[in-house]
Parts: sequence; C-alpha cells; structure tokens
Amino acid sequence: MVKDDIEPIVALDIGTTKICCLVAVEKESGLQVLGMGMVGSAGLRRGVVVNIESTVSAIVQAVQQAEEQCGEEIQNVIIGIAGTHIRSQKSNGVIPLKYGEVTEEDEQRVIEAARAINLPNDRIILHAIPEEYIVDDQRGIEQPVGMSGVRLEAKVHIVTAGSSAVQNLIKCVEMAHLEPEAVVLQPLASAEAVLTEEEKQLGVALIDFGGGTTDIAIFLEGAMRYTTAVGVGGQILTSDLTVGLRTTMSAAERLKLQYGCCLAPLVPREEYIEVPSLGNRPARKLSRQILAEILEPRVEELLEILNTELERSGLKPRLGSGVVITGGSALLPGLLEMADQIFELPTRIGYPVKLPGLTEEIYHPRLSTAVGLLLYGTRYLYPAKEHKARGPLGRIFEKIFGR
Repeated sequence: MVKDDIEPIVALDIGTTKICCLVAVEKESGLQVLGMGMVGSAGLRRGVVVNIESTVSAIVQAVQQAEEQCGEEIQNVIIGIAGTHIRSQKSNGVIPLKYGEVTEEDEQRVIEAARAINLPNDRIILHAIPEEYIVDDQRGIEQPVGMSGVRLEAKVHIVTAGSSAVQNLIKCVEMAHLEPEAVVLQPLASAEAVLTEEEKQLGVALIDFGGGTTDIAIFLEGAMRYTTAVGVGGQILTSDLTVGLRTTMSAAERLKLQYGCCLAPLVPREEYIEVPSLGNRPARKLSRQILAEILEPRVEELLEILNTELERSGLKPRLGSGVVITGGSALLPGLLEMADQIFELPTRIGYPVKLPGLTEEIYHPRLSTAVGLLLYGTRYLYPAKEHKARGPLGRIFEKIFGR
C-alpha cells in the first residue's frame, strides 16, 4: 500500500508484442517497484495502433494486474512510444539576455525558440533535447544558468512523431480510464535504465530490439544526438520460423525463446527438438541447428541494416563506448557475437538497473523501457519529493494538441 499523501509513479510500455505496466513509489532510498502487469499485445503493428479495441483491452488487463499487486487504483500514467513514424532533426535557438546573466527563464526561452520550426500538420514535437549551449562565443556549455553574457544560443535535437499515431495511443489510454501524463520516446526512456553517464559522454549507440520495430538512439557528450527506427523486430524472426518449420506462431515463438540461436556453429548437430505440426498432424523431431539456419540470415540482415543507419548518422567513428543492445530479443544466443563482428564495435547486452521490489521479475532487457519510463518520470517530469498528491502534469496534451 502507498501512503495517502504520495501518489505512485506508473509506467505504461505499449509495445507491438506486449503491454507492460510498472508501478513504483519514490522513497528516500530511491524508487521501489510495488506492482507489475504484463500481457500480450495484438492491437499494434510496428509500434502503431491498428486495433483500438484490442489495445484498450490489453491495457486494462495489464493495469489490473499491476493494481492487484500494489493494492492501489492507477490513474496517471507515463506512456512510451516508438515506431517508424519517429523522426529527428537539428534546430538552433538564439535569444538576447535581458539582465546580462542566464536565468532559468532564459534557458526555457531559448529552447522554445529552437522548437519554433515549420512542421507538417501531421507531425508534432515529442522532445526538444539540448545538445549544447553557447553563451556569446563560449561553446560546449552543458548548464548555462548563472553565466554572464549578452546572447544565449542552444543547439537542440528535435524528436517528432506522427500526430495521428500519438493521438491514437492517447485515445487508447483514455478509453482505459487512465490519465496520460507524458508521452516519452521509448529508446530515450530505455537509455535511462541501461546506459551509464560515462557511456553517454564517450559516445554510445543504444539499440532497442523490440517486437515490431528496432530503435536506435546515439548519445554523445551526455546528450542524444541521433535517433531513428527500423520497421523490423523480433516478430519477423518468429514469422520466419513459422514458415520454415511449418508450425503455428505461438509454437514458433516458444521455440525461438527456448531453443533459438542466430549462429549455427554454436549449436551441436546432435541436439534435437520437438516441433508441433499444423492441424492434427503429429509433432516432428528436428535438429536444433535448423532453427539457427533459419534465424541466422535474418538476424544478419537486420544487423547490416542497423549498421548502415549507424554509418548514416556520421557518428559511428565517435562511439567510444560501442553499442548496447536491449529489448525483448536482445538475449537471443549468438546475437552478441554477430553484432560484434558486423558493427566492428564493442557490444554488450543492456539490462535495466535493479530496483527494489520486484527485482528478479523486472531484471530483463524486455522491461528496459518500462523501468526507464519510471526513471525518466522521476528525473524530468516530477523530481523527488514533488509528486505528493499531484494532478495531471500541466495538462501536457492540451498544450500539444490545442484542445
């Protein structure tokens, strides 16, 4: 149970293959997870809602599971969003300083100036992330407040999304009788859970290997510098197994998780598995290496696409900390070795930070986004000791959509 004067922080990760709800409360020692709910998702395709009724039903089930564990009614949630509709671009903002010294108001004004860009009617700004500030001619400033000068400039990374994709996601959440407090880019949230500040400073590429999409976010000198998404994820591996093994989708998913490997040489030829057949046909025994021979070319193709995106960013030579892979398909055996070879960069699996509470249950790459949403909310939306009896955060979506 949560004390009456403290409202829990709730993360809602709405993905292509699963919907996860995490409930936490901030204590003096940090965040503590109180409840979790996770159900399969069938109402999204490549991160975009294609069936509102199915999505709402899954959200309600996930929230109910979390409510049963924590014993509290959930109202306000932070939503994660991803998909191929996500775009990013650079922008500059410049303002004169009224008092010869940078104030917090100046910092906000220069970001707003950078946000004043021409966008098509079907796109909205999700995030405006400062890369660096320039006071007069002094560059590379991370925190300008208090510095003397007459002119403040900000170089900002703008992340935009398809307005219909965001609106449909919010509509599903509201139809589940929840109040959305913020929509956060999923790889930005995942970075909070799996990356260290040292990695962000030296340069690192975060690859979030989801079910319907694979998202890339590049961090350098402490800020996100590049983001994109590829419309291929773990779901296509399951589809390939379904066709190649002539079995059902559910059986293919189970076989992928239990016996999958994307490097055939790592699997002994004498190891056999039982594969359910379609219809009333009896199950068959097949070499486990056949799974690897089906998965290997598809994973290699996906990693080559991701490597092309890394090179297109122009930042690959500056990735001193290499690549971090997280998401539901990150633990596929052989993926790390293949990624090392294709990216030609040191690569590791990104696990979310351990939070007190349901530690063993949530310490898995598939929950990196959900854990990251909790951390993002604590750090940016309502800092410590400021979420007592709070209401909806500034009615953020009224501001976005001009309701």
